[in-house]
Amino acid sequence: MPSSGFDASYYAASARAMAPCDTLQDEREADVCIVGAGYTGLSAALHLREQGCSVIVLEADRLAGGASGRNGGQVCVGLNPGQAALEAWLGSEHAQQLWALSLDAVALVKALIERLQIDCDLKPGILHAAFKPSHVEAMQREAEHLQHHYGYAGVRFVTGSEVRDMLDTRRYHGGQLFSEAVHLHPLNYALGLAAAARAKGAQLFEHSRVLDYQHGPGGIRVRTARGTVRAQTLVLACNGYLGALEPRIADSIMPINNFILATEPLDPELARRLIRDDLAVADSKFVVNYFRLSADRRLLFGGGETYRRHFPGDIKSLVRRHLLQVYPQLANTRIDHAWGGTLAITRNRMPFFRRLDNNLYVAQGYSGHGIALATLGGKLISDAIAGSPEGFDTLARVPTPGFPGGPLLRWPALVAGMLYYQLRDRFS
Repeated sequence: MPSSGFDASYYAASARAMAPCDTLQDEREADVCIVGAGYTGLSAALHLREQGCSVIVLEADRLAGGASGRNGGQVCVGLNPGQAALEAWLGSEHAQQLWALSLDAVALVKALIERLQIDCDLKPGILHAAFKPSHVEAMQREAEHLQHHYGYAGVRFVTGSEVRDMLDTRRYHGGQLFSEAVHLHPLNYALGLAAAARAKGAQLFEHSRVLDYQHGPGGIRVRTARGTVRAQTLVLACNGYLGALEPRIADSIMPINNFILATEPLDPELARRLIRDDLAVADSKFVVNYFRLSADRRLLFGGGETYRRHFPGDIKSLVRRHLLQVYPQLANTRIDHAWGGTLAITRNRMPFFRRLDNNLYVAQGYSGHGIALATLGGKLISDAIAGSPEGFDTLARVPTPGFPGGPLLRWPALVAGMLYYQLRDRFS
């Protein structure tokens, strides 16, 4: 990993210790082989073991070394397009099923943390803040739609004056407060899942990059540089790190880079002024700003994206510019950590779930909603393998078009589109 990646993060500096895993160096057999040890893979491993399946997880780097260990820590209710948009696109019945799954996802994260006693600084509440005055009316309509048509009491619209009471900034004009959503230390949550899966008998291997796999009469043979796994079922849980491993699904996602910084620990009074109720915040910019307070009162602030393979040389300055647009009073505050990570988006910002060749499951493209949806995705894969595919199929039925140009030519089109929407962020 580059020095601006996993090792540079506040999360790595404050991670709970966990014994390292071996590298795969021989031939093994399992009912299910999982590629990727992020939330999807670890949740699938845990739930599969609880159903009695033997499981091997192969991770190219380290446990939760990708987006699962470096993200903003927000466990969000709902899906990116919003329910009214999903109803118009997919119909009321399918949209309602997806909404129910999004609630299940948040509830599952909370239940796992409680059941497994995962120490990950869990806190309640997420505010979706209106970046422009023109965003306010749509956010109010969506909140009322959820209340009246879905009977959902966990959201309410907040006015601009109330947002300014909650946050010591004049940057926002209203918003939606989700009281049942939560935020947490994402790496410690992932490591808690890993520890539980291993305690239940899952075999986890780090630094074991999968080179290829082949179908055969005895199942699937998965090959790394030093070993092989033979399994009846394969799960690809790679997300933004899929690469060329499975060309049939590579063009459904686009890896992008996002960046976060962590300030020095703040004075308790200052921290309370910045975010009065210790909520997590995400705004309505196309390239979202998101922020919250850590357990030791650092402001964790995410902002800015790039679309090239390598990270910029000065992440601190890149993100600090966005931070000071929201909180200019922090101009003299020390920045202790700045890092980046790679996630995967889809064209419609809906997760991509598919079943290929009858015994190959794919879940990826969470588009910023990964903690909740990926945790649920792992469980849904486990349920499907056990013969109950209903939840998995609900997500797999969502049409997810590939990026124009396929894996090789998709990048220029993405950059052009992203730059267009970034320009729109600058105008009301």
